[in-house]
Amino acid sequence: MTSHDDGALLPEVIVYQGEFVDDDEPQPDAGPAPSAAPRRTARRIAHAAATAARFTAARTLPGLRNAWALTVHWAALRYMTGDEIRRRIVKKQLDHFTERRDDAVTARNTTLKQMSKLVDKAAEDGLSSPEKNRLRDLGTEADRRRNGLAVLNAMPFAPTQPTAEQISRWRGTRGAVRFTCAVTPALGALVTVTVTAPVSALITGPALLGGGWWLSRHPIPLTARPVPAELLIPELDAPADYQLDEPRSTADGRDTPTGQRPANGAETTAADEQVPGSLADARSGEQAAAVLAGAVRAEGRDLAEVAKAVEAPWGWSFYLRFATGSPDELNRDDIYKALITRLRLRRNGLLIEGDPEAGDSAFVRALLRDPFVPDVVGPLPYRPPLSMSIVDAADFGVAMDGTPLVFSLAGLMLLMVADSGGGKSGVMLALAEAVTACRDAVAFNLDPVGTGVGALGEAITLSACMDDKLIQDVLDFLLALCSARARQRARYGWGNKWRVSEGHPAIVVFTDEWPQLSDEAKAKLVRGLLLGRKEAVWFEAGSQFGTRDYLGQAIGPKLSARLLGACRRVDVTELLGGGAIAEGYRADLLQAATHTQVNDAGQIYAQGLPGMPNRPIRYQVREVTDAQAAQLGAERAAGLPDLTHTLTEAGLWQQYQDLLTRCRADSAPPPEPPAILLTLREAFRAEQDPDALTVAQLAEHLIADDADRWSRWDDRADRLAMIGRHLRKALTGVGVELSSTRLRHLPGEPTGYLLADVKAALQAFS
Repeated sequence: MTSHDDGALLPEVIVYQGEFVDDDEPQPDAGPAPSAAPRRTARRIAHAAATAARFTAARTLPGLRNAWALTVHWAALRYMTGDEIRRRIVKKQLDHFTERRDDAVTARNTTLKQMSKLVDKAAEDGLSSPEKNRLRDLGTEADRRRNGLAVLNAMPFAPTQPTAEQISRWRGTRGAVRFTCAVTPALGALVTVTVTAPVSALITGPALLGGGWWLSRHPIPLTARPVPAELLIPELDAPADYQLDEPRSTADGRDTPTGQRPANGAETTAADEQVPGSLADARSGEQAAAVLAGAVRAEGRDLAEVAKAVEAPWGWSFYLRFATGSPDELNRDDIYKALITRLRLRRNGLLIEGDPEAGDSAFVRALLRDPFVPDVVGPLPYRPPLSMSIVDAADFGVAMDGTPLVFSLAGLMLLMVADSGGGKSGVMLALAEAVTACRDAVAFNLDPVGTGVGALGEAITLSACMDDKLIQDVLDFLLALCSARARQRARYGWGNKWRVSEGHPAIVVFTDEWPQLSDEAKAKLVRGLLLGRKEAVWFEAGSQFGTRDYLGQAIGPKLSARLLGACRRVDVTELLGGGAIAEGYRADLLQAATHTQVNDAGQIYAQGLPGMPNRPIRYQVREVTDAQAAQLGAERAAGLPDLTHTLTEAGLWQQYQDLLTRCRADSAPPPEPPAILLTLREAFRAEQDPDALTVAQLAEHLIADDADRWSRWDDRADRLAMIGRHLRKALTGVGVELSSTRLRHLPGEPTGYLLADVKAALQAFS
């Protein structure tokens, strides 16, 4: 057996003494081992925090970005259109233009007040020499300021329209100011508070996150707003040749330069590309509908559609449907006035009538021109004497939509309410004109302060004016007639109403200025209104006011027919009900006539007219001029219906004859003022109605009127004394009580006459 010695080939074995240690097992000598659970918890918390942060960021960062974009949109004035900025620039010029005129008016008034003080001082104590010079200088200055003001008033407002560069510079300058004075300080304050007081982040952080969350779900579109209503005045309109290129808002809220197609590829029509600024500029129904829809929506109304737009001779007629809300809201004062401004209409140029068949719809009429031009209203129809019956319908005028205003006066108890100048007397005269053409009706005329329908002259059967006792006696007679006719009806078997005929005519009583009646006369008139309808004694009353405190009783709403011209809002609601304004009865917007302007006189709203619908539409009653009334009255006077038979049957013939005698005596014309008194009054007018005129001043006018009589003493030293003496004799000789007086506020205390005394003398002859 062979043995091998390998010891020389193998390395020497080194043996280490020790033991294996497992780190996962606790070692008695190393102390307690750290736990792995907290590390796993930390990793889970970090993962959850990262997930929550990503979730929160995804749902709040878009809103925060929208908030920042909204801040930039506001600070950079991107919500203003170029036209709004242009109007603001032009408004500064208008304000400066207006301030110049206001300063001129203030300066003129200050000068006139200073003159007035000196004149008053002169009348009381006289003036020193410096004060006289001061008064003369003030007169010169007042003339200069008056002339300067006249020049300013004659100058038209001609603004300089800004260029596109000026508009851009205006926007940039004010944007820089807003960033500097508002945005930057606000952000700086937020950062400073957070750094110095970290606990404040517990409030601001959730607030920012909540705002971002809400804005992410409800982003606010960054669009240009409509031009504010206060800037939509004619003085700020752009000239016809002015062009302003500015972005146009597309359907998705982005802005697209004018003339380019929107990014979403939607096609636009020519009407969409150029919506007019007002109804006056609309050239088609689509454009007019777009203008109205924009104005209604700009006022926050939920308009569904403008279903119809029709051009009329006076403007545009629309039919609107609403998605929510009520069409009556358009008649609210704030919305109505804003629509007037946006549509560029006259003050009362918008008529809104709810559709009675559809609660979500309304008729809207926009007046650009007078709807009642003479060609539309037409001439007064000629009605020969005794040519019609009171039960026939008569044509009195026209509605603004062309519908004739045709109705019968039979059985009608009517109240017409209108301010002074509203056409009340004209409407009453038009009704009386139709009555005086009837063969089976007569007209009575009562007026406590005027002549009522007296322009028809002898065609009025009985007229009692400006005499309360006589008016009360006429009303007593009519009440007695009502009682007598009630008994006659029962005896004749005529049923529950009087049978009108030529032998038994109706009596139509026109009573103007109801509030001016005495309390006793008012009570009798109301009783007549309650009793007269069945007995063919019908009252057509007129009043400037329709409320109970003026009429004496709340009788107005109970009458069968009510007409309203230009009047108060409370009169509309009192007579037609609390919702009348919202329904479109806007008589409160009609303008009464002035001495030189007709305005809306004779235009009315009506309810209760037989055969006419109760719609809030405006009517124009045809005017009967005084000349036409006088001619028709003279023509009809010879053939009036005869009351002899019916009043004899009622046992009231003699009482009626006594009333006629009194009324005819009362209607005699007053005596004419003497010529000499009229000459003195004209002298005062020629001198601009001073408080007094001296005999020397009056002498010039007397000589101009009758030189042979008043220039006889020109060569005498006591000329003025002779003229004064003969003037007193002339006045005394014609029964004028007018005395001369010493004018002690004038140098030398000359003799003269006072304007107040001359007016009082004239009043005695009226």
